[in-house]
Amino acid sequence: MTALPDNAREVREEDGFDVAAVASWLSEHAGIGGVPEVHQFAGGASNLTYLLRYPDRDLVLRRPPVGAKPSSGHDMVREYRIQSLLAPVYPYVPTMIGLCTDHSVLGSDFYVMERVRGTILRTNPPADLALTPEETRRLCLRVVDLLVELHSVDPAATGLDEFSRGTGYVARQVAGWSSRYEKARTDNVPDFDRVRVWLEEAQPADVAQTVIHGDFRLDNVVLDENDPCAPLAVLDWELATVGDPLMDLGSSLAYWVQADDDPLLLATKRQPSDLPGMLTRQEIVDYYSEKTGLPVNNWGFYEVFGLFRLAVIAQQIYFRYYHGQTTNPAFKDFWVIVGYLDTRCNALIDRIESEV
Repeated sequence: MTALPDNAREVREEDGFDVAAVASWLSEHAGIGGVPEVHQFAGGASNLTYLLRYPDRDLVLRRPPVGAKPSSGHDMVREYRIQSLLAPVYPYVPTMIGLCTDHSVLGSDFYVMERVRGTILRTNPPADLALTPEETRRLCLRVVDLLVELHSVDPAATGLDEFSRGTGYVARQVAGWSSRYEKARTDNVPDFDRVRVWLEEAQPADVAQTVIHGDFRLDNVVLDENDPCAPLAVLDWELATVGDPLMDLGSSLAYWVQADDDPLLLATKRQPSDLPGMLTRQEIVDYYSEKTGLPVNNWGFYEVFGLFRLAVIAQQIYFRYYHGQTTNPAFKDFWVIVGYLDTRCNALIDRIESEV
């Protein structure tokens, strides 16, 4: 076997499952014999992702956390179907192996896909990845192109329009994420009242209805090991749907920490978006607008929304830790990030209002 991926770990006790039962299901439904060696990918903070190692191939299994309800963020059937429908027109989704909805096997729905071998850029790039600033810029533009290409997919032509709820996506997102924050709030984080009211009052109409990823980040892109400027796949489609593409871009750039950001923000980065040669957030917005023709004159709204949405995601994860639903120590300080994001949102609103 080849070396393990750098973020594959021993399966956490609370996240374990009946490996023999899954192996039996794969044998029956996908013709894959044997019992795999199982490791858990360390990066997931929502759904759980495992490496299934067979002598001749690696597979990946995705399932929700124990006890999670099948909301849009934990719906394995939905995630599997979206990737299956995208595959014929968007060659950057992994190959699906099978979907299991029989809860007697693992206790929840799950699906299995081929593992895409390659390089994933996490907080710090691999030590042997020596990109020049020019190469880094080319990589950055190619990754943005992946989002542009996704947003050009015709939902109706692919069957993905089944996930559309029609116009009003922006309004539904503002209301929905505000409600989620209320439900996940703990007593050590701010109320975000000003931010939520501002988003409600400042929200624009939808600019388009396209296929969107919902969690598009550098560390969800697999790069060719022999040519790191060549993307092979986009991972983590759990939040994909049909909606407003600028909301997708705003959510993506909430994770984009650049070299001139303040030290606290730099300390939160989960992808090497601050490397010499990487585009700034504004440069990405301008490039995206040029490639798609979509207007970005109201970009401040999407930027604040993206940061607020990120705060809600962090708080939902922290809520699970706070109430003992997970003991993963990686989540214990997420409340600090939530407070910082409230400060950042308010500073952006101050700037926007001062420019009016």
